[in-house]
Amino acid sequence: MNATVPAENTSAVPVWNDPTLSLSVRVDALMDAMTLQEKTAQLYGVWVGASDQGGEVAPHQHDMEDAVDLDALLPNGLGQLTRPFGTLPVDPALGALSLARTQTRIAATNRFGIPALAHDECLAGFAAWGATAYPVPLSWGATFDPDAVRRMAAAIGRDMRAVGVHQGLAPVLDVVRDARWGRVEETIGEDPYLVGTIGTAYVQGLESAGIIATLKHFVGYSASRAGRNLAPSSLGPRERADVLLPPFEMAIREGGARSVMNAYTDLDGMPSAADEELLTGLLRDTWGFEGTVVADYFAIAFLKTLHGVAADWADAAGTALHAGIDVELPNVKTYGEPLAEAVADGRVPEALVDRALRRVLTQKAMLGLLDKDWNPVPAALDGADLDDPATLRGRIDLDGPENRSLARTLAEEAVVLLSNDGTLPLERPRRIALLGPNADEPTAVLGCYSFPQHIGVRNPGTPLGIQLPTLRDTLAAEFPDAEITYVRGTGIDDGDLSGVRRAAEAVREADVAVVVLGDRAGLFGQGTSGEGCDAETLALPGAQQHLLDALLDQETPVITVLLAGRPYALGRAVEESAAIVQSFFPGEEGTHAIAGVLSGRTNPSGRLPVGVPRRPGSQPAGYLGARLAQASDVSTIDPTPAFAFGHGLSYTRFDWAELTVDVSEAPTDGAFSLSFTVRNTGARPGTEVVQLYLHDPVASVVQPVQRLVGYTRVALEPGEARRVRVTVPADLASFTGRDGRRLVEPGKLELRLAASSADPRLTATVTLTGSVRQVDHTRRLHADFHQDPVTRT
Repeated sequence: MNATVPAENTSAVPVWNDPTLSLSVRVDALMDAMTLQEKTAQLYGVWVGASDQGGEVAPHQHDMEDAVDLDALLPNGLGQLTRPFGTLPVDPALGALSLARTQTRIAATNRFGIPALAHDECLAGFAAWGATAYPVPLSWGATFDPDAVRRMAAAIGRDMRAVGVHQGLAPVLDVVRDARWGRVEETIGEDPYLVGTIGTAYVQGLESAGIIATLKHFVGYSASRAGRNLAPSSLGPRERADVLLPPFEMAIREGGARSVMNAYTDLDGMPSAADEELLTGLLRDTWGFEGTVVADYFAIAFLKTLHGVAADWADAAGTALHAGIDVELPNVKTYGEPLAEAVADGRVPEALVDRALRRVLTQKAMLGLLDKDWNPVPAALDGADLDDPATLRGRIDLDGPENRSLARTLAEEAVVLLSNDGTLPLERPRRIALLGPNADEPTAVLGCYSFPQHIGVRNPGTPLGIQLPTLRDTLAAEFPDAEITYVRGTGIDDGDLSGVRRAAEAVREADVAVVVLGDRAGLFGQGTSGEGCDAETLALPGAQQHLLDALLDQETPVITVLLAGRPYALGRAVEESAAIVQSFFPGEEGTHAIAGVLSGRTNPSGRLPVGVPRRPGSQPAGYLGARLAQASDVSTIDPTPAFAFGHGLSYTRFDWAELTVDVSEAPTDGAFSLSFTVRNTGARPGTEVVQLYLHDPVASVVQPVQRLVGYTRVALEPGEARRVRVTVPADLASFTGRDGRRLVEPGKLELRLAASSADPRLTATVTLTGSVRQVDHTRRLHADFHQDPVTRT
């Protein structure tokens, strides 16, 4: 039988291969022609690694899964190829050839000529060898710059699409609830509006390049007890609705995300992978999501092994399918023979298989994978001699100048200056003491889902594939006339104190000291930050605080630099460091960005996406607390941060003045209007980040003291001013009421225009009038900011 044309219709192009027909007609015809085994084959992936010789991919052997026999599977077809580039170090061109050859085999082996959909990780850049390592999502949040994130994501998507990948497993939209959680580095921050707007921008960029963006982890993963990975999550329906769900809602409604990945955890005893109300009722029936729901890796099997809500593999498959999970990842386990057998004996309705299959095939048709002229050779290999793989090596550059420029922009905007006594920027110091475990470590700028830290560490001897200058390298270039003395002092987490005395001596002999502390990204205990690397407290790992304190004992000014995946309590340094510079794994251009801030070449504009704690044990905290969550005289634990959410300093000064409230009273379906002036009163260009917080003093259910409802970046030359006008819809005051409905209630509100959650500059008291109004997922989500120039003085 021909691979693309059924025997009974050899004279015409099959309906499903005809791009002139509607998607529904094509998919219906294809489904009608498929056997049950062919249907279920489209609902799972196989984890593979591309060949560095350009041959076909090979199944990846994972200790949580049985071996996969591709020869036995492929005659029925295959839904997805899991991480062809993100499994082994492979030259990008040879990886693209390997994927293309495998896709040719897959299409030729099944009756309908259907290729697989290839997915890969792209959390902080395409997770492929040699691809640009951008800042981690926590740094995206620190930029408060959706436009820059959108451009970065589009570049990531173009690189993925060019080598034959169709789907990216990003962004992470989990809102930080406990900074001890190891995956904080993968999140965008602790505020749902910031997470939603930055995450939506990432989705828009990725989707603009033709890559399916996958929202994760839906929902509640970050709210696990004690910050432990894959632990139960305890939260009420209002916290879920008002804190954890809004970023997903926004990314689907405004971002156009075409895939969602379930969370591993259970909420009040209901695993997400088994939650029909969540994955079908809310996601599809209420929000109108039409894409695919893919399982987080092994999540369906976990219904049996970890959650205990399924008796066997077939039961797990039926439970997940009924809930709304369309695709099993990373490998076939439950959606293969166990599911087919359960359908055949009547335990699982075939209609559920068809429901998931329709979504999968529709997506493949949208990607052009069912078209008669589908070509497995990706754009990056156009014109190449595919019969001579040796000529392809080095042909594809996934880390070109445009990418690096974007990476530099994001890294520079994400650096947060926490404190400064005037020591920064440094002016031509003669002697610099450079200290700390991250000062001369190339990978100190990378998160755990970067290729070198995720895959490269498991393949020792493999070159990094990208340039990763250390801060020692970039400081030498930034201060060519300075004498730089480097002393490591201690390791990240080894507790070694043998180098502390030498470090202190180096500080005494220098004009200024720069100590570089923080994390080592890794997986499952191999790092101090990353998946499965949770922290008992937010004290600096190992003996780093001991080193820092020893350096602060000297008379030389000490600049503390953090290269980390989460915020840490810094003890004495909060008051005694000459300056503190915070960077969250800023990617391959990160040390250039930090050096630029230290020298003053770059004026910092980053703002904290998570608060920096004053004490290591006051978790969980976060600025989104109700009144009872604040410091009080009836508890000995003070959760007040050393540096609050939204905080960040500049090398220039900004004056906020002339607040005018144009509309101070509005009905519950109306909007407020106000304006004010921001002026750069310093001597150098800079960017202020205006943050708008809402305070609701009286509500029918407990509210956070304040919450972010808008922000904008205002770039100003010295002496320049802008009149910032803001329209604030009443919908932004909505919250989930006692009966579970989202409401806008009449009453007084405060709109706080602030430089951080702890630094309000101007406050407008406004009033909502009329009756209580119910709103839903179609409500207005944003305040509208406009900037008008003001004559310079």
